[in-house]
Amino acid sequence: MQPMYYIGLDVHKRTISYCAKDSSGKVYAEGSLPATRLDLDHWMKTLPQPWTAAMEATMFSGWIYDYLKPHAAALKVAHPLMLRAIAAAKKKNDRIDASKICDCLRCDFLPECYMAPTAIRERRRTLRYRNLLVRQMVQMKNKIGMLLMEAGVSYNKQRLHKAGYFRELLATNPDINEGLASLLRLCRETMVRLQKTESALVRSLERDPLLLERVERLMTIPAVGPITALTWALEVGDVQRFSSIKKAISYCGLCGAEKSSGSTIQRTPLSKQRNKHLQTTLIEAAKMAPRFSPALAMLYEQEKQKGNANRATLAVARKLVAYLMAVDRGQRNFQVLATSNCVAA
Repeated sequence: MQPMYYIGLDVHKRTISYCAKDSSGKVYAEGSLPATRLDLDHWMKTLPQPWTAAMEATMFSGWIYDYLKPHAAALKVAHPLMLRAIAAAKKKNDRIDASKICDCLRCDFLPECYMAPTAIRERRRTLRYRNLLVRQMVQMKNKIGMLLMEAGVSYNKQRLHKAGYFRELLATNPDINEGLASLLRLCRETMVRLQKTESALVRSLERDPLLLERVERLMTIPAVGPITALTWALEVGDVQRFSSIKKAISYCGLCGAEKSSGSTIQRTPLSKQRNKHLQTTLIEAAKMAPRFSPALAMLYEQEKQKGNANRATLAVARKLVAYLMAVDRGQRNFQVLATSNCVAA
């Protein structure tokens, strides 16, 4: 058998620091190279075979992972929060970081994180861009209201963003001068353009052959619409990577963090180590869920009596995660058992 070589990569926007070692820990090569595909090609030709590499998860790691994977015996991505040895070091630079990542990989101490397939990550990028458009659309709606309030214009808040009422307001209200009207029209046109783009992106994802069957199956769950189903499918990726519902709930950020030492126990309401996109979507879905599901409405009322509305919303969100896990794992539509109050998927 040929000896395996281990490579640690410290990835940045413009440069990549690397450290290659053999199984005994002897440094074979170390240095830095520009973060381009051409330089990676030249660098890989100088590497001994076979080799395995590891890198820290950053926003630049995705394309590097895809480019190196076909040439490596194995390629791993490390969870940045778990690399405490690097963060707590007295002396820290790119060369040392690459060496420590290499040692973690060589000694099998690397805190590996899940790397979704390229096809899923590409579609996830589209969905997250859609979320950006929604935020900008809400900003435009708020700006329209602020412009009217600054000028002391009275308006119907519920009807403000209806096309007919908006045109009527600009044409008939004497408090709106020409300068204000031009700004309002610009905000309205931007909002409409963003809305059309957002709708087109959602339709393209819903019709995607890779997601179509899975999303339709998830949407059989009460209170789960296309956005919730798409967010779950693209942010979770492979649902089998969660061995229990509790781990999925933790990943979604629907439980508190715990810090215990001796007899002292500290818990926070919600953990900051979570997938923020899933957390936001599931909480928004949980607020609407009691309107569409009697079982979830009953759960909401029970939890609200024990605490407050926020506690009840979190309980409903956790139940939605259980539903999504059951449907996604079983690969069958959601069903309600008629003989009992239990819900099965």
